[in-house]
Amino acid sequence: MRIRKTLWHNDSEPIIVIMAILLVLGTINVFSSSFVLATHDYQTPFFFLKKHLAVLALGIVAFILCRRLNYEHWRRWMLPMLLGVLIMLVCVLAFGRTVNGAQRWLYIGPVSIQPAEFAKLISLMLAAAYLAACVHRKRKASFLSLQIFCILLMAALVYKEPDMGTACVVAGVPLVMFLIVGVDKISRVLLCLLPVGVVAMILSSPYRLERMKVFFDPWSDPQHVGYQTVQSLATIGSGGFFGMGFGAGVSKYQYLPEAHTDFAFAIFCQEHGFAGACFVFLLYTLLLVYCIRVANRAQDTFGQILATGIMILIVGQGIVNMLMVSGTLPVIGVPLPFISYGGSSLLVSMMAMGMLTNIADHGRKHTFEKPAQKPEPEKPAPRRTRLHVVPGGQAGER
Repeated sequence: MRIRKTLWHNDSEPIIVIMAILLVLGTINVFSSSFVLATHDYQTPFFFLKKHLAVLALGIVAFILCRRLNYEHWRRWMLPMLLGVLIMLVCVLAFGRTVNGAQRWLYIGPVSIQPAEFAKLISLMLAAAYLAACVHRKRKASFLSLQIFCILLMAALVYKEPDMGTACVVAGVPLVMFLIVGVDKISRVLLCLLPVGVVAMILSSPYRLERMKVFFDPWSDPQHVGYQTVQSLATIGSGGFFGMGFGAGVSKYQYLPEAHTDFAFAIFCQEHGFAGACFVFLLYTLLLVYCIRVANRAQDTFGQILATGIMILIVGQGIVNMLMVSGTLPVIGVPLPFISYGGSSLLVSMMAMGMLTNIADHGRKHTFEKPAQKPEPEKPAPRRTRLHVVPGGQAGER
């Protein structure tokens, strides 16, 4: 008799359900946070919603393909994918369109692509393949490797756009993966120099230095550098416990910059309150738990490390974005996966989730049946006695 012990047949089901809920919430929030800007700039409130739904449909196709494709095959295509992303990053710096002072997008007709988002996925896949090989050969990983050079090259091209937040994700996710698996002594020494490099990047840009100063006290410059943080905190605080209601938030009326992209979570908090924010946080927490389960049950080392990298990418960006929007971290331009508006970001996130569910599908099988009881040993049949006649007329047993 089959006895269900859990709600799900496998780890893929809860991951898909969590992603679907986040996508529904994100689609609702994209329309609510963007219809004012869309009406003002494009004379239709559905401009951003239509683009989001088109990318969402493409993302669903990409998710299905990535789930059906065995994740082991991605190793064979690592080099062509890496070269493709590097070429796109170079093309962005040469031919990309500048928006808000940053040159981050390639336009192919009406379609815009942000190659830096694809660099996030390629960097963690590259790190997973290298680290799995190191574990197989029973040696420590090293920062002085070709894979790290390629990852740092992608991060440098993204940093040049300029996009320091995405560059930190491109280099930061593989760094955490390296630390989880373990590095050699030389790499640990180089790791000690990392804070020096971060400080140097901040000091090299007066704008970043000013942002760091305002981070500790946003109200010291509430009309300029600290404006976004102050407006974000005011947006979140005005939502109360249950929020103002869908579409009733006021900060999207050109008070809060980037209300539908990096700061979409602030609008969500304003309209759905503390309860809605806790619900989103709960979803990411559950996603973290199931990502860990998938990594633990993966059938090989590459699957374990790849699942860990996807977990860091999706859940890590979610945590960083929520901390950024709430003023706990500086504003670095990291989107909230599945909630923030952004075609390339949404597509990459759904591709990563497709890979994650494929790892779960190929993981070690866990049965939900009640353990079979050992059969009791059979008792020997009693010995039958037979009477026979012996000479003399007496009966005896045999």
